[in-house]
Amino acid sequence: MGAVPSTPRWSSAVRPQDTAEFLIGAFVGEKSFPLASDYWKKLLELPLNLHWPAPRVLQACEVSAIVARLMLAIVLPLDSHHVVHGPFLFESMCSGVPPSSYLKAINATYISSVFLKYYIENAKTDNFEELCLSLYENEAVPSNFSRDQNIQNLVMHGVLSFIGKVDVSQHASLLHHELLNFMLVAMSTQLLSGPSPGPKDIHPFIDAAMVQESSLVGLVVHKLLANYITQPRFALNAASYDIFSEGNQPGVLQKVGSAAATRSPLAYSSLHMLLILVHYRKCVLATVKDRSDDSATSDLLLKENTYFSENPFCKALENARDIEFDRVDIEGNAHSGPIVRVPFASLFDTLGMYLADETAVLLLYSLVHGNSDFLEYVLVRTDLDTLLMPMLETLYNASKRTSNQIYMVLIILLILSQDSSFNASIHKLILPSVPWYQERLLRQTSLGSLMVIILIRTVKYNLSKLRDVYLHTNCLAILANMAPHVHRLSAYASQRLISLFDMLSHKYTKLGELKNDKMHIGNGESRGDNLPEDMSTELHIYTDFLRIVLEILNGILTYALPRNPEVVYATMHRQEVFLPFKNHPRFNELLENIFNVLDFFNSRMDAQSMDGEWSVEKVLQVIIINCRSWRGEGMKMFPQLHFTYEQESHPEEFFIPYVWQLVISRRIFSFNPSSINLFPAGLPAEVSISIPQIF
Repeated sequence: MGAVPSTPRWSSAVRPQDTAEFLIGAFVGEKSFPLASDYWKKLLELPLNLHWPAPRVLQACEVSAIVARLMLAIVLPLDSHHVVHGPFLFESMCSGVPPSSYLKAINATYISSVFLKYYIENAKTDNFEELCLSLYENEAVPSNFSRDQNIQNLVMHGVLSFIGKVDVSQHASLLHHELLNFMLVAMSTQLLSGPSPGPKDIHPFIDAAMVQESSLVGLVVHKLLANYITQPRFALNAASYDIFSEGNQPGVLQKVGSAAATRSPLAYSSLHMLLILVHYRKCVLATVKDRSDDSATSDLLLKENTYFSENPFCKALENARDIEFDRVDIEGNAHSGPIVRVPFASLFDTLGMYLADETAVLLLYSLVHGNSDFLEYVLVRTDLDTLLMPMLETLYNASKRTSNQIYMVLIILLILSQDSSFNASIHKLILPSVPWYQERLLRQTSLGSLMVIILIRTVKYNLSKLRDVYLHTNCLAILANMAPHVHRLSAYASQRLISLFDMLSHKYTKLGELKNDKMHIGNGESRGDNLPEDMSTELHIYTDFLRIVLEILNGILTYALPRNPEVVYATMHRQEVFLPFKNHPRFNELLENIFNVLDFFNSRMDAQSMDGEWSVEKVLQVIIINCRSWRGEGMKMFPQLHFTYEQESHPEEFFIPYVWQLVISRRIFSFNPSSINLFPAGLPAEVSISIPQIF
């Protein structure tokens, strides 16, 4: 390295490849080039499709000052004559900075990403000493850069300023994409921490993003949402992604992301970055004064407490308002922070198109849970099938989806079902057909009936495959919220509802018999296992499930019977399934109402003179006629069940690993599996992590 000349020599006789080798050699040589040197300009103007020798790259990775210079080269790119604030003073971009400035910034960004990723993957300490980037003490710095400035803060401010302020044009699109990839790499320090954020976790770059001014944060959130909504499809120069790659070599030489794998790489990069920023939580350790007892004269003690600092990106997403209508302005309420203006109609439509994608489901959850304006907008839309149909199809194909995706869909449906207008409107929307439903032909079915069918199908699938109590509870909670508002439930949906009770009752009865058998064996023999206790727990769970199903039926029959003759017919057709539980202490009050309905309609049937056999049509006709005279005499009015979703006290333990698991599993970002502590790296497609509570 010492033999490398200190200053590049240029002549017409020198071939480009020789020049490239010279520059690359100088890059890892002993000579230190100041930021203002022409060397950096020439290095960053190397062809994008140039393959750098792997040994040179790894050699360069050992010199941390190189990364510091490269990052400053992003913020302070070189034009043909002198150092200027090119790409990140967006005014310069819009006023005619030549395309070569973009190329230099793209190169600097990508090269920085590769080296920074190496340092993070191979960190030797928990506090990321390798990322304490600095310049050499005797190095000259540009006049507009202070040596004591924090490089992470400076770089993150520059990157976010460009993303937030510069339009995504044909020339700037690749730089936007590379900067988002750079942010992804810079924030991947989270992969090295455990799933529970602690005060000792060090994340220099994402913490730097969190302290930016609120106006800039708002611009960035707006741009990331705008990129997702518009799905810009500019041609990205794929050559920029294999500067350091040699064949299929993994690790630091592997490209940062696979941009060609999606229809709009920039849109998906924006979405993933938005989710990372929004769901990050910074754990802070605070020392507070605390008295040792209640005495006013007792000594004060210092006590350490942890808390999570406010996330400005999450706040900005919560403050997003419709560009066409602002309810808050009308009500005269003040905003806390800048308002992000977003076209809700376009966002609604875009989500509807891409909800088959798991990241889109997570974005929808983040909006309906955190942004009351967007939730209200969704609830007043008359085309709810735009969002519901892809989510119901996801539940229908549960075996091909991750459990986390199923959970998110169910939580979204639970949030929506908390609103009575939603529960009423879904039964008014008639679907001509449901092409993806294979079990039978569904024509002219209401969206509400389809939702009931799919939720019951999900419960049945879960009983046979997953056996997840959380999933059961969600499905039944949604059905319970819907029950009092059901309108003209279809025959098939009504049959499925009764068959659900029948299936659960069989499971309940079988568990009771097994428990009794085990207890009998336990009384006769000395056994050390706890099978009866385990079965008692499961039996209790099924008792709760059966009660909820009976409450769902009660909700329909008590509050909506005249509008649901098919539910009455299905109940009458399978009335024998309720008889074994008529005297059950947990069910008898609820079953009294059901038998009251059965007695009423059975007596009306008996009073009919009938020639020949009863057909389905004739029975249903009698039910419809008598529904009109139904007054509900003798029915006990139970309070309507109303399940609500409440996020767990520490949602970051679910969402931070979940977001990064999505990034890794989609091959948007490669990372050394042995370095990942955030989630089990051996399960790239499905991570076993705790699920947030819902009630």
